[in-house]
Parts: sequence; C-alpha cells; structure tokens
Amino acid sequence: MSNNIKNIVIKTLSKAWATLVEINYDYQFKDGTWKRVSRESYDRGHGTGILLYNIEKGTIILTKQFRMPIYQTNKDEAMSVEVCAGAIDNNDLPESTIIREVEEEVGYKVKAVKKIMETYMSPGALTEKMHLYVAPYSENMKVNEGGGLASEHEEIEVMEMPFFKALEMIATGEIQDAKTIILLQYAQLNNLLKN
Repeated sequence: MSNNIKNIVIKTLSKAWATLVEINYDYQFKDGTWKRVSRESYDRGHGTGILLYNIEKGTIILTKQFRMPIYQTNKDEAMSVEVCAGAIDNNDLPESTIIREVEEEVGYKVKAVKKIMETYMSPGALTEKMHLYVAPYSENMKVNEGGGLASEHEEIEVMEMPFFKALEMIATGEIQDAKTIILLQYAQLNNLLKN
C-alpha cells in the first residue's frame, strides 16, 4: 500500500475537543494513474463498548443519553439508546477503560470482560477504532446507580430490559447505534441469551 500513496500534506483545521485535519495526497489508482486527493479526518482517539447480559434473567443493560450530533440530523432521535461505552483516555488499556466505564455509567463492578472484536465505525471520516466486549452481570455486582460523571457533563439513563425487547428495538428503529447493533447481533448469533 505504501507504494500507492505519496506527497502527503496534513493541515490541522481544529484542535478543540478532538483533532480535525485535512489530508492532501497523491494516490495511484489501479489503472496506474496518479491523482491528487483531499480528505478530512477526525481523530478523537479510540473507544470501547460493552454488552452486559444476565443469563438467569434473560436481560441486558443499555443506556440512554442525549447526543448532539444526532440532534443536528434529527431532533426526534437525539436520545440515543446504546451499550455502555467510553473513550480510551491517555495510554489506558481498552479493557480497563470499559471496566471503569461500566461502573461510572451503569453502576456495576465487573471484573472480567470478553473482547469480541475491534472495528472502525466510520472509516471514511474517523480514526476511531472501537474495542467491543461482552460480560455477564448480576445484582450482587451493583455498586451504585450509574448515570455517568457530573464532571464529564453526563446524564445517562440506565436501562435494564429483556434481550428480546432490545432486538425488537433494532427492528423498530429505536436502536440505531452501530456498536449496539453489532453487540446485540453478536449475542444473538452466539446464543448468549435466550430471545
């Protein structure tokens, strides 16, 4: 691949919450021609997401919170139903990040998580790679009410629901978040719970 790209020029457009850059480069297409290409890329670091499930109860834990980028697209869909998730800070490990996020967002203290995949959620514009996990939960793991951190301006509703209900919410469009859909379908395909 490195032979197909040259003369890369990166210009920083914004360094507010994350870094937005314009990247101009020469790219050689399959027919042998070279063309100058320009793209924008948004770097906000990498992230984690997890589906918590309870086999005995047949339930899962999801969250609901306001998402401004969705609001810009469709005000009626701005309250997004998602799995527990969070950004990987500094040099933290993905696994320790998601364990911390579970306690902060939904109030459960999990000790062991299973990584199921790494995936780019929107590779045409974002550098973010998501590390996706699953883990069982039980009532004796509950240590607080969750809801997120006030210092991070989070207001998160914790939603415990039957697994089958979450699958229905994909079909009805109530769940539109890609990482959540991936994790729910993983649970369904791998028979983590009865639906």
